[in-house]
Amino acid sequence: MRHLLIILGVLVCTGVSGQSAFAKAEQLFKQSKYKAALPIYLDLLEEKPQDQKLLRKTGQTYGEMEQFEKATAIYKRLLATDDTNADYHFYYGGSMGLWAKNASKFKALGLVDDVKFHLKKAAELDSKHVDTRWALVQLYTELPGIIGGSLTTARNYADQLKKISPVDGYLAHGYVDEYDKEYTDAETAYKNAIKVGGSPLTYMKLATLYADKMDRTADAKAILKKGYEIHKDAQLLAQLEKLDS
Repeated sequence: MRHLLIILGVLVCTGVSGQSAFAKAEQLFKQSKYKAALPIYLDLLEEKPQDQKLLRKTGQTYGEMEQFEKATAIYKRLLATDDTNADYHFYYGGSMGLWAKNASKFKALGLVDDVKFHLKKAAELDSKHVDTRWALVQLYTELPGIIGGSLTTARNYADQLKKISPVDGYLAHGYVDEYDKEYTDAETAYKNAIKVGGSPLTYMKLATLYADKMDRTADAKAILKKGYEIHKDAQLLAQLEKLDS
């Protein structure tokens, strides 16, 4: 009986210690102290190598540190715990996409098909997954046509977004139109985003288009001023002051 109590005591202490360490790592993560949080997450993973929450947080930490290859390796382990989870496919495909974007052209070419597969799989598993459709919009917009990029496909995913979240759909169409230098169409899309959403981001997108792409500084200022009057958003004010300087 005494030995059993000792064993139970050790298990309880270990559990409490693990919880305490995780709480510390979470606190550091929230403070953006990613380098300090990472070794704690990694130590905990040694004890629980298939713990989904730990794998996700470790992957996020590597991502915040822009170590996308390592983030991808962690998310691969996370996906192995449940390959029917749309978020896990999105994390894996998304981090791989960022890895490809920062890798050599030769390496990126070898990753593109996997990125597409896992992002599409996430969209297939979750018909209302906004983030993965945004990632697909960006992927097909920015990829050269010779390796599978397609503005038509990007716009199709933007249409899907519009059905799920109208404001995201309009922002996505604006993003594609802006990339395609169809600035009048982008202006219309961003104006619609303001109408249906009206967040500070929607005002910022339209103002940035005016200032940076259409040489309409006065219109940019007017939009920023209107957005700031509604939201009192610091970023809108900072951008307005920048244009005034």
